[in-house]
Amino acid sequence: MNPETQPSMASTSAATVLELAIILPTLNERDNLAPLVERIEGALGRSGWEVLIVDDNSADGTSDEARRLSLSDPRVRVIQRIGRRGLSSAAIEGFCATAAPYVAVMDADHQHDPKLLVEMLAAVKSGEADVAVASRFAEGASMAEWNRPDREKLSSVANTLARKLTGVDLSDPMSGFFLLRSATARELVPGLSGIGFKILLDLLATSETPLKVKDFPMNFSARRSGESKLDRAIALDFLAGLYDKSFGRVIPTRFALFGTVGVIGVGVHMAILYAFMLVGGANFSWSQAVATFGAMTFNFWLNNFLTYRDRRLKEANKVFWGWVSFIAACSIGAFANVAVATTLHDRGLPTVVAALVGIGIGSVWNYALSSRFVWGRY
Repeated sequence: MNPETQPSMASTSAATVLELAIILPTLNERDNLAPLVERIEGALGRSGWEVLIVDDNSADGTSDEARRLSLSDPRVRVIQRIGRRGLSSAAIEGFCATAAPYVAVMDADHQHDPKLLVEMLAAVKSGEADVAVASRFAEGASMAEWNRPDREKLSSVANTLARKLTGVDLSDPMSGFFLLRSATARELVPGLSGIGFKILLDLLATSETPLKVKDFPMNFSARRSGESKLDRAIALDFLAGLYDKSFGRVIPTRFALFGTVGVIGVGVHMAILYAFMLVGGANFSWSQAVATFGAMTFNFWLNNFLTYRDRRLKEANKVFWGWVSFIAACSIGAFANVAVATTLHDRGLPTVVAALVGIGIGSVWNYALSSRFVWGRY
């Protein structure tokens, strides 16, 4: 071997060592992928990194586009998830699917600038920070292009609550763009809830030793293509994440959400019950049966929107059959509800108490079966 060629070969070998994995959780981001990979290459160079696209079975063919890119670019990999949804859980799967010693999470919609990855990686590599966070609120940051003052206000309130939960003082604990050592992320994975959109909050709250965080001011841009994955349930989703980190080990978060929906459904149940008894003149047994059916329908709708939002049924046929399955799965609980409540009422128990006892008996059964046979089957 010619000694003169050895340095260049060594340099080439060093340049190709995988150092950073960029996880892109995606849902309907097909048109954004190729331009984003180009921007990442422009920021990081041609080697030393990989893009791991974790796609929630997008209807627009995002995973197919990722595979197409991967055929000509081995730096691009894809995980297509069937029956699993959610940004946080997608990031967790990405943590566990890469061999790179450092890992970053960012959006695929071009709102996050890949150029920040260079400084963020340097800070974590040097030990200056355990977690480098691209912040929308740090001094020098800008959200002028985003032009969403309503979301800015919501994020500000969320940040205050998140700081109290994590004990970490940083400007944007709700950021979706951050970088840390892969080993640190994987060490925390067993304790992560994987609920909601804000995986950074989950990581910071889970770590028993406070993580050293450094902010990097970010110009938060407008989405390049497609529609935002965040809908009006994001505030409820955030609260669910806070609950899980505070009380989730005592009462599982999904059961707590199911129970909360059930409590709201009690109001619906009572409204229907008294409407039929007092306004319609029906007897208690028939009124209780109608109220139970009405409350079950309401509970299905709200559970689909909130409790099982990561498995939400959207297509009309799935919503219809999901509703039918929910009614069927809860039918035994509903029968016990009506039977017990009617018996207690006939024996002199007050109407409200009898109705509540019936509701309570059916609730656990309803949760167990609906989790398995309604949202679990899709």
